[in-house]
Amino acid sequence: MAFNKKHWGIFFVFLLAGACRYSFTGSSVPPHLKTIAIPLFKDNTGTGEANLKDDFTNRLIQKFLDDNSLQVTGKANANALLLGTIVSMNDIPNEVQAGQEVTSRRITITVKVIYKDLVKKKVIFNRNFSDFGDYSTEGADITAAREKAIQEAIDKITDDILLAVVSNW
Repeated sequence: MAFNKKHWGIFFVFLLAGACRYSFTGSSVPPHLKTIAIPLFKDNTGTGEANLKDDFTNRLIQKFLDDNSLQVTGKANANALLLGTIVSMNDIPNEVQAGQEVTSRRITITVKVIYKDLVKKKVIFNRNFSDFGDYSTEGADITAAREKAIQEAIDKITDDILLAVVSNW
């Protein structure tokens, strides 16, 4: 079958739709799961980042609240449970200029997540998620730039976790 103008138009609509970010509200969440508990993640990184586990957990909870696929609740009222451990956070050189001067660094965070169906008493998935944020070592406030990179990595990982839970990918 040859593509005519109508087919190309439909093709481009689907192509553009695939490039956009959507909420997956209700997409692949089993119908018996209505609520989810997300206890404070553990921090096993050993880095001493004061608010890492709080920032991570709060960001993840906010993603679920915004998405509205599952109602966030306490463990006693939950149909599903999301447990997590931040297993590593690496801060390594990313760009090196002539003379061995580091001009950019990369923060990489890895998190282990267990998603449990409390109704059917089974583990839906047990997997690692990892992502990064980069920051410049040039400039007046490297500490703020580093914090922004950490938040960027957290944001990317929490997006991936939400997507895995609500779309079962």
